[in-house]
Amino acid sequence: ALPLARALYAGGVQVLEITLRTPVALAAIAQIARQLPEVVVGAGTVLSAGDARRAREAGARFAVSPGYSRELGQACRALGLPLLPGVATAREIMAAFADGFQFFKLFPAEVLGGLALLKAWASPFRHVSFCPTGGITEATAPQYLALPNVRCVGGSWLAPAQSVHTGDWARITQLAREAQALRPVR
Repeated sequence: ALPLARALYAGGVQVLEITLRTPVALAAIAQIARQLPEVVVGAGTVLSAGDARRAREAGARFAVSPGYSRELGQACRALGLPLLPGVATAREIMAAFADGFQFFKLFPAEVLGGLALLKAWASPFRHVSFCPTGGITEATAPQYLALPNVRCVGGSWLAPAQSVHTGDWARITQLAREAQALRPVR
């Protein structure tokens, strides 16, 4: 985790989400938080108050969930752990917005309609913004980033499994640099 985080940071990626989908995720968060304090590391796939507490204890500076529940929102607030709640429907946006959230993870973006959905939501949900993830690629990221209601995107293309497996950190740094250049100038 640490060499990967260093490679991404060297390429300009300063915010990293470590998903809680492996048994070493919390240890990876702790290691990055301790040894690379300049990197903003957070926990993804946070599903419960317990996940949020463990992530915070490991050093996560934010949490990301695939969906939204009031219980998770309240738990993260109580912990002082900023939450990027996942949404997939207008109802979820409305519920999270009513609880004070204005920045959402659209997940899984491509499956849900991606660009067309975000364009359709721009008017009724003009006071919120999104970080689409799920199916975003280097080729589609600029289209998402051009939308006024998109702040950032998430994508696994930055850390191809083969490059991680072989320790090709230079390739990952290069991919991170290329990703930083994808955002259009506004």
